[in-house]
Amino acid sequence: MKNNELTANIRVTGMTCAVCSATVGSALKSIPGVHGAEVDPGRGIATVRFDPSRTTMATLESAIGDAGYGVINEKVSIKVGGMTCAMCVKAVEMALGSLPGVVSVHVNLGTERARVEYVRGLVSIDDMKLAIEKIGYKYLGKDDEETKEVEDRRYRKEQRTRIIRFSLGLGIGIPLMVFMQLHIMPPFDMAYAMLMLTTPVFLFISYPIFLAAFRSLRHLSLNMDVMYSMGMGVAFVSSVLGTLRIVLDRDFLFYDTVLMLAGFLTLGRFLEARARGKTDQAIRRLMGLRPKTARVEKGGVEVEMDIEEVEIGDVVVIRPGESIPVDGTVVSGEGHIDESMITGEPVPAYRSAGSSVIGGTVNGTGLLKVKALQVGKGTMLSRIIGLVEEAQGSRPAIQKVADRVVSFFIPVVLIIAIAAFSFWFIVAGEPLLFSLTTLVSILVIACPCALGLATPTAVTVGIGRGAELGILIKNGEALQRSRSIDTFVFDKTGTLTEGKPVAEEIVPLGASPEELLGVAASLEKGSEHPLAAAVMERAKGLELAPIEEFMAVGGKGIKGRINGQKVLIGTMDMMKENGVQIGKDASLVISSMGSKGFTTLIVAREGVVMGVIGVTDKVRSTSMEAVSELRSMGIRSIMITGDNEITARAVAKKVGIGEVIANVLPAGKAEEVRKLQSAGRSVAFVGDGINDAPALAQADVGIAQGSGTDVAMESGDIILVNSDLRDAVASVQLSRKVMRRIELNIFWAFAYNMALVPVAAGLLHPLFGITLRPEFAGLAMAMSSVTVVTLSLMLKRYVPRAMKDRRGV
Repeated sequence: MKNNELTANIRVTGMTCAVCSATVGSALKSIPGVHGAEVDPGRGIATVRFDPSRTTMATLESAIGDAGYGVINEKVSIKVGGMTCAMCVKAVEMALGSLPGVVSVHVNLGTERARVEYVRGLVSIDDMKLAIEKIGYKYLGKDDEETKEVEDRRYRKEQRTRIIRFSLGLGIGIPLMVFMQLHIMPPFDMAYAMLMLTTPVFLFISYPIFLAAFRSLRHLSLNMDVMYSMGMGVAFVSSVLGTLRIVLDRDFLFYDTVLMLAGFLTLGRFLEARARGKTDQAIRRLMGLRPKTARVEKGGVEVEMDIEEVEIGDVVVIRPGESIPVDGTVVSGEGHIDESMITGEPVPAYRSAGSSVIGGTVNGTGLLKVKALQVGKGTMLSRIIGLVEEAQGSRPAIQKVADRVVSFFIPVVLIIAIAAFSFWFIVAGEPLLFSLTTLVSILVIACPCALGLATPTAVTVGIGRGAELGILIKNGEALQRSRSIDTFVFDKTGTLTEGKPVAEEIVPLGASPEELLGVAASLEKGSEHPLAAAVMERAKGLELAPIEEFMAVGGKGIKGRINGQKVLIGTMDMMKENGVQIGKDASLVISSMGSKGFTTLIVAREGVVMGVIGVTDKVRSTSMEAVSELRSMGIRSIMITGDNEITARAVAKKVGIGEVIANVLPAGKAEEVRKLQSAGRSVAFVGDGINDAPALAQADVGIAQGSGTDVAMESGDIILVNSDLRDAVASVQLSRKVMRRIELNIFWAFAYNMALVPVAAGLLHPLFGITLRPEFAGLAMAMSSVTVVTLSLMLKRYVPRAMKDRRGV
């Protein structure tokens, strides 16, 4: 092995054969810097030897993705202390991103979290800890290493210290300023008295800022603590020199200024931390729903145990008013469950034997016994928490604008400060005192903190608000794409309809109803399709025959042999492909059923039509409202289905959709979405089944229903916990609101700097004699960040229009 060579074992998904492994291997070997790649499809592992100075893990994984396969990495959320501005975020991201084996890093200043995706074996959590501490920040552990109580205790301690610091600074600085402004001179040398009084107080208040600046400079990095330290340091050193009459005279006494400046900066951080602490209240509320204990029935005796000890299959007893500790099925009892904290629905849901219940919800009435089906991290609540935490750490593309500005912000401000000082002192001939004050004011007032907080705080609050409403937005990119959606494509079965088909009409043609239903049910018992379940339900009580040579034909039907005879069940196309003649009577029946919105199943035996079964799927009561709301927003609605044109249009008419794409095979849904995108449409696809996953992934925004399959939910960008189509509309309204708030935040962050930096530089001085004292510049700087965070927090009260009638608004 070469000295600079690393070996990575990458977990690859989607490989099924030797051809797959060869494809992945070739893709990896074609990358400059890769010395070798061996792929084991059985274990799903690609072992890659590469030079980290010539290529990165992100490049390797991109090559695997381009080849059509997926990659599974480890993910961790790390708490980072000491970050104060966007430059701190950039420094932490660069430090962690430079570690071999780290694929991606997203740091959220608002929640003080770094979400890291990495390859196990190449980098460890200890490596990340060292990287964070090396650049002067605090590693506060992984999210799962510290309880909420410990974190709250640390937060309260930090806030108490800040209160003491800014109270001292302002409590001494303000009277001192009044004293100096009134020129009250006691019988002793006031300058020396102020030096002795303010020095220990100033050092105590500003110590955290100077320490952070020192750490930053030690690692050749610039952040706002460096700027503040320069401003306060210049003012304090000038005061000391003026007191001692070394170079400067007694006109250069800024003792009140440095105390008030340090006090206002600390006050700003106190207010900002308090506001930022509220941004993740939604996730904290969700975490607080987790019961710590459960009452489990063991051998007829109720035993209270820690929630971690509960196992799948245990029967848990829940009394009225208690939280349900697991996901499961009610085995006995009945009651009304408050599920609002999970689904967003305010009305308690009635649950009885056989009903499913969700962990974290509250049993309102009745004694329930629930069989645990999911415990711990497998519960819906834990999965929601994981999704929300990951989403809050992501960034929409608009954040890149702020990142670009931040990268050159501090150097530009330093140039402006030096230029302003030089202009006023050298060119304009203003006194050194005025020029120095201008320099300090610019250094203090210019701050990218508001820019750094503009996006992450709005994303954190907005995604948290969505979770409270039962809308899980999986990443910041989905937020940004959702605002431009102009076309909604709905899958029919299980989305616009309830997904519970019923075999409503049985029309025999040349056979008795019992014989037709018996043959159909015998063949359908080999299928897992919802339509098969409808036929089986209708055929309850009939004796079913054994089947042979069963085969499902995707999107068309099924076939097999019953008692040696070939039987087909499916669409007109399937019948034609197998040489079955559809007579006039069958055609009339099919047309009649289609006009009612029925899905028709043609049953043929030995090439002759036995009859037609009409299956209906009740339209969801909320579908019409959702489509109507989309229409009022100017968004186009399209229904896509594998049903024939007549049936599809009958269902579409019921919900108010005018455009229909019918006769689409499952594999063709993604292609239809692609066609709409090629025509310039921005498409949201709403679905719930396994065959919807490709279309969900292809759409600009995939919206998966929470009642759907795991595959669909994995492919979706947004998950609707309550499976209410009005929530799909609400998700777009929420996304648009969050994006408008991000833009408003960024506007104010830019406007603040563009308006006040020129004032601090003395632009208004020649015309109006207006200048900005450094201490008030510090207060203005602090309030800019507080303003942005407060605007983001206002999202906590937002209710999308599509939900207002349900939430009493």
